[in-house]
Amino acid sequence: MTEPTGTGAVTRPMWQRAALWIGGFVGLLYGIEGVDSVTSTDLDAAGIAPRSIDGLSGVLFAPLLHDGWAHLSANTVPLLVLGFLVLLSGIARGLAATAIIWVVGGVGTWLFAGPGYIHIGASILVFGWLTYLIVRGWFTRHTGQIVIGVVVLLVYGSMLWGVLPSDPRVSWQGHLFGAIGGVLAAWILSADARRARRAQIPPGTLPR
Repeated sequence: MTEPTGTGAVTRPMWQRAALWIGGFVGLLYGIEGVDSVTSTDLDAAGIAPRSIDGLSGVLFAPLLHDGWAHLSANTVPLLVLGFLVLLSGIARGLAATAIIWVVGGVGTWLFAGPGYIHIGASILVFGWLTYLIVRGWFTRHTGQIVIGVVVLLVYGSMLWGVLPSDPRVSWQGHLFGAIGGVLAAWILSADARRARRAQIPPGTLPR
């Protein structure tokens, strides 16, 4: 159902808005890869070049770029599923979580990844959204979010092995710092829930 607003317009249900946002974002990634594949411009060169001043701008662009269609298609389903679940609890909160993951994942990769490679790919966001969803309920003590976190862990938890060094052509640093960004985003954005929980604890008692 939709709810009418005072101007005669309608407000879409949250699940529809979340689906439109994440669908639009993934569509943008496919559009960028399409441009990269049919033009002589090497867009992938705009990714993260570790500890290079010029490569620092790649923090902004790296999650939008992919090393070919196979790289993008491998990220597509996790992007759609995890991104939808992140946005489902609120578009503004989901975008704030994404921004934190984007910056922490990108800056961490720029600082600590080995030289000689350009780091690109939306897997920074995939790993950040994954850890965000897994730990968010633990911080908020929200039953629904805990359930979602458990389901996400069961379905996608094996991906977390990707934060460990493996193939040098795979940016495990992006995975690792994206995942760290997800935990940090969950902690920052749960501050209101944690304050409310502390306010309910009577003085002189210990939280359980």
